[in-house]
Amino acid sequence: MAEKIKFTLEYEIKSSPKILFSFLSEPNALSQWFADNVNYKDHVYTFEWDGENHDARMVSVKENKLVRFKWLDDDPYYFEMEILQDDLTNDVALSITDFATEDALSERKMIWDNQIQYLLSVLGA
Repeated sequence: MAEKIKFTLEYEIKSSPKILFSFLSEPNALSQWFADNVNYKDHVYTFEWDGENHDARMVSVKENKLVRFKWLDDDPYYFEMEILQDDLTNDVALSITDFATEDALSERKMIWDNQIQYLLSVLGA
């Protein structure tokens, strides 16, 4: 299996950290922008895209700040969504950390760009 590269993307989000956090952590909110469907059972999130299910466990959570999901079938990889807030301006940004193989990197970044556009429209930002 090809080695995956860690990458980080950052997006400016016009939202309060509290509202944004619910969209990163709650299954029904995640299904509005991140996946076609999201189910949660026995501490496992099942993300559905195009009829395919992918299971992940939330391995780290900081209220209104950060969530990290670890893929159950793709050890040791995870994806993390962190809310950054500037102390001076109170501007809010969303930092995404994810992994992709080198040949899939640009496509994976484009997918995140698209997902974040959905998120912004759901937030009305």
